[in-house]
Amino acid sequence: MTEANDPVDVLIIGGGASGAAVAWSLADTRMRILCLEQGDWAKPTDFPSTGRDWEARQFGDYSISPNRRGLPEDYPINEDDSPIKVANFNGVGGGTILYAAHFPRLHPSDFRVRSLDGVAEDWPISYKTLEPYYALNDQITGVAALEGDPSYPPKPAVMPPVPLGRTGVVLGGAMNALGWHWWPSDAAINTQTYEDRAACINLGHCLSGCAQGAKATTDGTYWPKAIRARVELRTRCRVRRIETDADRMATGAYYVDADGVERFQPAAIVIVACNGIGTPRLLLNSASEQFPDGLANTSGIVGKNLMFHPYGQVRGYFDQKLDGYRGPRIGAWSMEFYETDAARGFLRGYCYQFTRGLGPVSAAVTGMADGLIPWGEGHHAAFRRLFDYSAGMVSICEDLPEEINRVTLDPNLKDSDGIPAPKITYRVGENSQKMLDHSLARGIEILKTAGARDISVKSPMPSAGWHLLGTARMGHDPKRSVVNDWGRSHDVRNLFIVDGSVFVTAGGVNPTSTIQAIALYVADQIKTRIHNLFD
Repeated sequence: MTEANDPVDVLIIGGGASGAAVAWSLADTRMRILCLEQGDWAKPTDFPSTGRDWEARQFGDYSISPNRRGLPEDYPINEDDSPIKVANFNGVGGGTILYAAHFPRLHPSDFRVRSLDGVAEDWPISYKTLEPYYALNDQITGVAALEGDPSYPPKPAVMPPVPLGRTGVVLGGAMNALGWHWWPSDAAINTQTYEDRAACINLGHCLSGCAQGAKATTDGTYWPKAIRARVELRTRCRVRRIETDADRMATGAYYVDADGVERFQPAAIVIVACNGIGTPRLLLNSASEQFPDGLANTSGIVGKNLMFHPYGQVRGYFDQKLDGYRGPRIGAWSMEFYETDAARGFLRGYCYQFTRGLGPVSAAVTGMADGLIPWGEGHHAAFRRLFDYSAGMVSICEDLPEEINRVTLDPNLKDSDGIPAPKITYRVGENSQKMLDHSLARGIEILKTAGARDISVKSPMPSAGWHLLGTARMGHDPKRSVVNDWGRSHDVRNLFIVDGSVFVTAGGVNPTSTIQAIALYVADQIKTRIHNLFD
């Protein structure tokens, strides 16, 4: 039997990067705002980074894969038909709990792909539209950067950049020798005390939760501010479906609470912030007589145009000792091959992230897999020649939207509350494959110039589905998009989407900064239009 709660003005579904940002921004309206999050608060004392078994736990209870973690708050994903597997985290802070805190913005050209290159679609908004929200987000998050990067319009640094370390000096020297662009990367990592959060101490465990609190995760940035402003956050509450009335307006959502009781939460405005997999899953599970193909899906494209960012990896070993795994995972980037150059044989481009070495377990396993560390005699000597002597890069390749790449509902797989789970169908497109091949060839050139030996490559990286984009995209045309240019559903006038699913194109950089800038922009649009919001 379903129990009804008191109505709220705004219901936000999802407490991750975008849900936290939109909650904080809307708090100054004094509306009653409630966020439902299916996971719980992450406890820094529980992070793998607090113990010596941190690498083992990265493949277990703190794995980036919800299928591997298998916790009650996770939902399973059928990803058998995809070479790239989904990475996400369900809990307050969402994917920011386990991300590397690499914090680039999209480039201005990313919003004009159709106009510039004749493929995909142009965004209905521009870099200039989001620029003030990027800046605001940088301030709240606390971004370490170096001003003056020629690959971007001018943007201020909140604090000094993360140290390059020995790795950055070696790889930067190679880029200088080749005459190619590189720059200290923007990172959502404190290089000094900021907003009462401590500075980074270079543990190098960023991907397993930052117990130091130096990595900017939204449970420590936006959420404390939003909660102090009287936003309510309920954890362990999994939304089953969004309900609508005869006027095609959202009336609220059914969810299962921490005690397993189904409840209905009435709301005047519903905002979905569940990422590029969770959002289409929820909309498709909210099918009704009025929306037989899924909520807000009269266009038929909810779940389609999934973009992952195929990753290529190049890693080599050096005769000099480098940083090992110590320090932030990524210290520098290169945008040398980011913009379209027809001579390369593909459209759009990619960025490089220069990465430090591996932890001892990963170094051993990778060395054995690459045939560099034998079993038996010579094992330890070979390990000593590799550990702390490796460095490399990953290429983040732009994924053009294709309707064949999609999220649907699995007919059999369900989560722990019996809600149908998502099924992923994805292939690496021809353009992306050419881009990957180009990035590996240039990456090998960079490492050889830097003096590396025993160079290995992976393409695409199989467990690198961190970036979940494009499945409920933004646009002017209701037949070709799910939400309008300020995040409101074309079909349901009080339904908004603020996560990565609204991306029109993927760019070739990590999306968190842009996701949060969009959430702040949509919140501002709601506040500005509050008197005629549903017109």
